[in-house]
Amino acid sequence: MSYKNGAALAESGNSSNLKEIPRTASSSNGGPRLRVAFMPVDYKGGEHSNHVYRSFVTPQVRLFLYLILMIYCFSGTGNSRWVAERLAERLGDTLCLLTDESLSSPSFGVLKEGEAIGFVFPVHAWGPPPVVLEGIRRLQLTSAPDYVYFVCTCGDDCGKTSSVFARAVRKRGWRCSAGFSVRMPNTYVCLPGFDVDAPEVERQKLEAAEGRVEELVSRLHQRLSEIDCFEGSFPWLKTYVIRPFFHRWLMSPRRFHITESCTGCGLCARRCPLHNIMMENGRPVWNDHCTLCLACYHRCPHRAVAYGKATDGKGQYVHP
Repeated sequence: MSYKNGAALAESGNSSNLKEIPRTASSSNGGPRLRVAFMPVDYKGGEHSNHVYRSFVTPQVRLFLYLILMIYCFSGTGNSRWVAERLAERLGDTLCLLTDESLSSPSFGVLKEGEAIGFVFPVHAWGPPPVVLEGIRRLQLTSAPDYVYFVCTCGDDCGKTSSVFARAVRKRGWRCSAGFSVRMPNTYVCLPGFDVDAPEVERQKLEAAEGRVEELVSRLHQRLSEIDCFEGSFPWLKTYVIRPFFHRWLMSPRRFHITESCTGCGLCARRCPLHNIMMENGRPVWNDHCTLCLACYHRCPHRAVAYGKATDGKGQYVHP
């Protein structure tokens, strides 16, 4: 991960907008190891990390950091997060997970002139999830981005996702420079006829995604202006007619319930990216701030989370 554009030596000058980074144990080369508290990712381990570390070799210098957030990601079952982590690692960018906590932060992003920002998210009902659009509306930047792009993950097609995203950033006075789709294993299981992919199809999609992401790294390095998304058949109908119907009638969290196999482990509540699930008397209760990412359903180790009867007998998927 790169902080090359974000380090600021505050030995002198105005530091009122900078947050001092606390020291932790010394690094192996004798310098202090500084800690940045936020919501980043441990790329090597692939697990959630509370902190990101970088070693500095000059213990005498008082250091501050501007943390430049260049890729914003929302993910439920891990497909989009995997893409975002790969892009951040290969492009040398910083990754921020879009959650209710990051959206409510009063200081959401620091950006220098000429910088790019990207958004990585799953396609929900042939468009960006509402939490992503909310993130765009509430994103606070110190300057306008020079290059705005998105990468969406979808099981099959993405409809007019690019048009919805472009309109959202245009309202901020920005221009969508590029957009791409990456096919990943299906996760939507809440209607008849929708289920996770067969194991062989899942394997093929994951293998193809490796090459697709490498291709996108090259394009984004060049800052190409292009839209390369697989819209599928009848994209306008899916995004502008069916999608509003989904949002109005088919995305309510009220149909979530648990079966007798629930052990009250609370994993569904801990894994909900929007903290929409509360544990009451050892049982999960869904509130109204739900984007139907299905992290709770797919991550339950006991298959105890159900959505009405639509999920009966259906499979689970979490990015490996």
